[in-house]
Amino acid sequence: MSTAASYLSAVKAADARARARGETPVATPALSFSSSVTTSSEDTILDDGEVVSSDALSYPTIPPTSEQVFSTVHTEFGHCANAEYRYTSQHPAGTPVKPHIEQDPPYYVLFTTYVSYIILILFGHVRDFTRKYFNPGEFKHLIPHDGYAPITSDFDSFYTRRLKARIDDCFSYPVTGVAGRTIVLNERKSKDYNRTFYSTGRKVRALNISSYNYLGFAQARGGCADAVEESIRRYGVSACGTRLEGGSLDLHAQAEALVARFIGQEDALICSMGFATNSTIIPALVGKGCLVVSDELNHASIRFGVRLSGANVRMFKHNDMNALEDLLKEAISQGQPKTHRPWKKILIIVEGLFSMEGTMTNLPVLLELKKKYKFYLFIDEAHSVGALGPHGRGVADYFGVDPRSIDILMGTFTKSFGAAGGYISGSKAVVDRIRVRSHSHAYAEAMTPPVLTQIIASMASIMGVAPALPTHGSTGTITKGRIVEQESPEPYPGRAPASILPSWMDLPPAMREGTEGRDRLRRLAFNSRYLSRALEKLGFIVYGHDDSPIVPLLIFNPGKMALFHRLMLQSNTPIVIVVVAYPATPLVTSRVRFCVSAAHTKADIDVVLKACDWIGDVLDLKHAPGERWSLEKITSNAVELVRMESQKHA
Repeated sequence: MSTAASYLSAVKAADARARARGETPVATPALSFSSSVTTSSEDTILDDGEVVSSDALSYPTIPPTSEQVFSTVHTEFGHCANAEYRYTSQHPAGTPVKPHIEQDPPYYVLFTTYVSYIILILFGHVRDFTRKYFNPGEFKHLIPHDGYAPITSDFDSFYTRRLKARIDDCFSYPVTGVAGRTIVLNERKSKDYNRTFYSTGRKVRALNISSYNYLGFAQARGGCADAVEESIRRYGVSACGTRLEGGSLDLHAQAEALVARFIGQEDALICSMGFATNSTIIPALVGKGCLVVSDELNHASIRFGVRLSGANVRMFKHNDMNALEDLLKEAISQGQPKTHRPWKKILIIVEGLFSMEGTMTNLPVLLELKKKYKFYLFIDEAHSVGALGPHGRGVADYFGVDPRSIDILMGTFTKSFGAAGGYISGSKAVVDRIRVRSHSHAYAEAMTPPVLTQIIASMASIMGVAPALPTHGSTGTITKGRIVEQESPEPYPGRAPASILPSWMDLPPAMREGTEGRDRLRRLAFNSRYLSRALEKLGFIVYGHDDSPIVPLLIFNPGKMALFHRLMLQSNTPIVIVVVAYPATPLVTSRVRFCVSAAHTKADIDVVLKACDWIGDVLDLKHAPGERWSLEKITSNAVELVRMESQKHA
């Protein structure tokens, strides 16, 4: 704490000097890296308008005000007090949802992309042929030997060795510290063409636009971190402590009650793993004789769960409601295969926000079809809950619909809440059935107290906490692991009742009042729209919805994908990004997937745009039609760009 204390003291002193000179800074730009090499310390100390840092990192010349840094550290959560850099994520009431139209690049881009893959495959086979002849021992694991079959297929191994290995330096980069606004990379190099890597011993602090830290709760300091530390002192690290019936802690019951209130459903169930939430709960909902209608771009956890269930599955074109209705008409009229008996039930599964495309499900039309065809609706909100809507409650909040009109709402805590695990919410009857039939609830390990505390603290800070009402007895009791409230809860989307939170949890005033959570939501909405629209104005082909915190920038050519990643990391301000290619995407739609956070400042987005503008010209990536703006015009008209009506989905 001595380093943090000295940091705050230096900030106060620098702020006092700035105010004495008549300066009142309202925002700080992004980190300016005079040198990206770090040594041991990751904290910085402000000194009269600039930062003197033992790790050779420098802040901008204007320091943040002292009020801004008491709850956050600038490297973890950027300071920005400019109220103009805020926006509310909400679909305009009464307006139809415009379909998203994917733009195609020029034909020469598609042609050169296919040619690139052909060259890679041809040269790969030539190399395999020669090496199998001169060094057969290298391929021993791919052929039957000593009575054993090959453990992997030759095709899978070929793709890994001859295509993916060429860009392995773009993946699985070792990091240390908190994956907040910035992140520290442990630099590595390879001397054998990415077969093995060795550490250089250097540490590089880079701007992080690659993590699912949508609301910026990935912090080592702050109200949530303090609550987690207190939970460790009370409960320990593992799931041990005062237990209730059924083997659950009081924190489990409190977390489930809070999740149900946050989502707006009657009840909720939490799981210790997000992937297992889908893959083990879907088989508890459907089985043989049931039909699952799934979006073609649904997550692997959904696909795996449907396979385990034994239900019939049909897929429809991504987010195409006309194709979905045609499929429903055919499925209902024909019934089950061979027997043509009516389906026992029909379950439609979609994602609220698709993680690779950045597109949102057309929820208003889905609900209209639900009323017409009487199916059950399951929405995976792993990426949308906490990140969309004026209250951060997900796609139902974003489109202004009643969440109880959706049968099952699933989500995870690994993105917006900075924790781990997932949840299922719905009616009490459905959730009670899942408690009995779901393998993840009956057999999986329980969430640990620190993770539960992080969920409760972050979710409560988004909602705000309603003060406890005076009663003759306690404001709430726990019976058989469930919260029984004695006070009238606020209607959805209301604040969290104080009775749901642990009595020992002492959140800072800004978090209890909900002001910090609302500010994070509005900062995320501004940053998302600004980056998406600015990239379009620069001439890039960008997928996804304007309000999506996932912004895919299309690169197409696999060679350009690797070079884009390396150039971003080697720029004046190192930037960490995520590149995605086949098989996670179609073969010719390799992309960069920017993950925007409330922790980023407007100046951070400017840094990303500056790097993209330069690299886009070098690699010939600007293929989008329409009006183009200069980088200077974009950065100086950011507020206008964010608030103008979208032309993207028209």
